[in-house]
Amino acid sequence: MIELVQAAQSPALQSLWHDVLDDLRDVYDLHFVCEVFATQIAVHFETRAMIAMEDTETHNYDVWISEPSAEVVRKRWPSESAGLEEHFAHSQPVYLTKLEQPASEILSSRLWLEAHNALLVVPLKSDHQAYRPFPATLATLIDPPATVLNDSSVVTRVAELMCIFMDRAAMRQELDRKAVEFEVITDISHVLSSTLNIQQIYELLTGPIRQTLNVETLSIGLVEAYTGDIVFVEKLLGPRFDRLPPIRVRKGQGIAGWVADHREPVIINDVYSDRRFYSGVDRKSGFRTNSMICIPLKVDERCIGVLQAINRRFGNFTKHDLRLMEGLGSPLAAAIENANLNAILAAEKQRFDTLYGNISDGLVAINPDGIITQSNDSFISILYDHDEPVVGSKLVERLQVARGDMGNFIDGVFAAEDGLQQLVEVIRENGRTIPVLLSGLTVPDSKGTSPEAILILSDLTQIMEVERMREDLFQGIVHELHTPLAAILLYSRLLRDVRDSHTEKFERFLGVIERESDRLQRMIKQSLDLVKLESHEMLRTPGVLSLNVVFEETLPELAARAVGKGLLFRQRIEPDLPPIVGQDEAFRLILGILLDNAIKFTPSGGIQVSAWSSDGSVLIEIKDDGIGIPAESIAHVFKRFYRTQLAVERGLAGSGLGLYVVKESLDNYNGQISAESTVGKGTVFTIRLPVAET
Repeated sequence: MIELVQAAQSPALQSLWHDVLDDLRDVYDLHFVCEVFATQIAVHFETRAMIAMEDTETHNYDVWISEPSAEVVRKRWPSESAGLEEHFAHSQPVYLTKLEQPASEILSSRLWLEAHNALLVVPLKSDHQAYRPFPATLATLIDPPATVLNDSSVVTRVAELMCIFMDRAAMRQELDRKAVEFEVITDISHVLSSTLNIQQIYELLTGPIRQTLNVETLSIGLVEAYTGDIVFVEKLLGPRFDRLPPIRVRKGQGIAGWVADHREPVIINDVYSDRRFYSGVDRKSGFRTNSMICIPLKVDERCIGVLQAINRRFGNFTKHDLRLMEGLGSPLAAAIENANLNAILAAEKQRFDTLYGNISDGLVAINPDGIITQSNDSFISILYDHDEPVVGSKLVERLQVARGDMGNFIDGVFAAEDGLQQLVEVIRENGRTIPVLLSGLTVPDSKGTSPEAILILSDLTQIMEVERMREDLFQGIVHELHTPLAAILLYSRLLRDVRDSHTEKFERFLGVIERESDRLQRMIKQSLDLVKLESHEMLRTPGVLSLNVVFEETLPELAARAVGKGLLFRQRIEPDLPPIVGQDEAFRLILGILLDNAIKFTPSGGIQVSAWSSDGSVLIEIKDDGIGIPAESIAHVFKRFYRTQLAVERGLAGSGLGLYVVKESLDNYNGQISAESTVGKGTVFTIRLPVAET
C-alpha cells in the first residue's frame, strides 16, 4: 500500500490517499468503504462518482452516487434490471460515450440514466483466494473531466487502492463470520455432547443449525439396520408432510441413498439436473427441492444416516457451506448414536426392572462379601409376611436354611464357572420352613471379574403340593380301580360254578360284572377328560355352537339311563336357543358329568333338565331329587379331588374330578356355574353362558 502511494506522483492522488486513510483507518465495513470512495473520488476529481456493489443474497446492487460537494445518495438496483453485468467483463477502465453506444445498450443500463455524455467504468476484482473475496464492485466516474481522461493511469491506481481496502474489509468480515460460525458450532457441539435426549437434538437442527446454514429446511434420514433403507425423521420435515406416511427411500435410492452407500458428501445446486435425485417425495408433498448439500453421518466406519441442507435461501451452496456441514456432522452423528444407545439401554433397563419386579421367583444380588445390593418383592415375601428393607445387610443373616451352610453356598457360587444349585429348606420369619430351589450365578464385568452374583429362590411349595395331589390321585385311582376289578374277577370265577345249574345267579353275577365294568370305564374316561382339559385340547378351534343340537344328541342316552334306574326324567328345552361360543365335545362332557352325577346320587324321584335364554345369556338348570350336598361342602365341590363326606359314607364311588372338570371347562368359555342344595331333598346346578356376538 505504501509503495502504491509513493508511486503516485499526482498531488490529487496523494491527497485522496490521505483523506481515505483518515476515514478508513479503523473501518472494516465494505459498505462504508464504498461510500467513502464514492465521496472521495467525486471530491478529488470534481465529478460525480458512483460505486455499485453486488449483493448476491438479495439479488440487488447497493449503489452510492456522490456529488463533487460530497453529498451522497444511496440506492438499490435489482440485479436483473441494472444492466451492469457486461461491464464486469473488462479488466481495465473503459471510457464510454453515448454517441458511440447503441441505443439498445443505453436503454438497458441504469448507468446511462445518471450520465449526460460519457462514463468511465472501472471493474474491481479481488485476486485473493485464501478467503471469500469481496463482492463484484463497479466504480464509475460520471461525465469525467478531461484531466482524468488525459491520465487514465490515475483511475487505475485509485481502483487498486480501493481493492486494497475492500480486500481488507472482506478479510475482516470473513474472519468475523468464521468466528461466529466457530462459536455456533462449538456451542452446538457442546449441547449435542451433553444431551441424550433425541428431541433436543432435533430441536437444535430446526433452530440454530438451520439459521447458521441459511437454508430453507434441514432433514435427517436414519439408516434402518435390518433393511438398509433410509427413514427420515418426521419432526424435521414440516407441516407439508404431516398427512403423508413416513418418508422412506430404499437402499441406494436418491441422493440420500447414494451418499449413505458411498459415504461421501455432495453439493448439488440444481437437483433436477442430477440423475441421482429421486423426485417422488416432492411429488407426494408438493415441496420443491432446488439445491442440496447432503453429508453422511458416520460413527467410526458405520454410516448411521444422512444430513441434508435443502434450498439455500440466497445464492448457491459453496465448499465453505460443505465444510460447515461436515463440522456439524461429526458431533451430530455421535449425539444421535449416543441418544439411540441410551434409549436402547433405557428400554433394556425397563424390561429388566419389569421382569425383576414381577417375576414370581425371589431374586437377590450380592457382592463377594455376601452383602445384599438389590432384591425384588418376591424375595421379601418368601422370608417375611411384611415389607422389610434388606439391601445393605448380609445375606447369611437374612436367609437361613434348616440344613446346610449359606456361607459355603455363596463361596461356591463365586467359585463356580457355570453357577450352582441346591435344594434347601428356608426358615421364614415365623419359624415355618418352605422348600426352595436355590440357584446362584455370577455376573462378570468387562474385565472378566465377577463383582456380583444373583441368587434365585424358587418356592417349591406349590409344586410339591401338586406332586402330593398327584400321588393322592394315583392312590385314589388305584383304590377305585381295585374295587371294580376285584368284583369283576370274583364274579367271573363264580360264573364258572353256576353257569349250568343256577340261571338266576348267572344273570345276577353277569349284571354285576357289566355294572362294575361300566363304572371302571367311566372312571378311565373321566381321567382322560381331565388330561384333555389340562392340555387345553378342548380349547382348540372353538366356534359358534347351537345348544339345541347338543341337547338333541346327548339327552336321549342319559334319559334312558335314568329311566332304567327307575327315575322320572323331564326336560324343558327352549326351542331356538341363541348360539354360544364353545366346542361341541366340551359341552357334551359338561352335560354328561352333571347328569351322570344326578343319576348316581338320586336313589329315587326325578331329574329335570331346563334351558332358556335371558338378558343376553343362555341358562341351563339340572335339578335332581338326590341325597343333596351339605351346606359346608357347597364352597368346595368344584375343587379338584373333592368328595363330600355324605357320598363317602353312602359308599358312592367317585374320584372327585367331575365337577372340577365342569368348572374349568366353563371358565374357558366365560361361563359360570353355581349350586344350591338341601340334604335329603336334592340339588340344583345352574349354568350361565354368554350369547355369541353376531
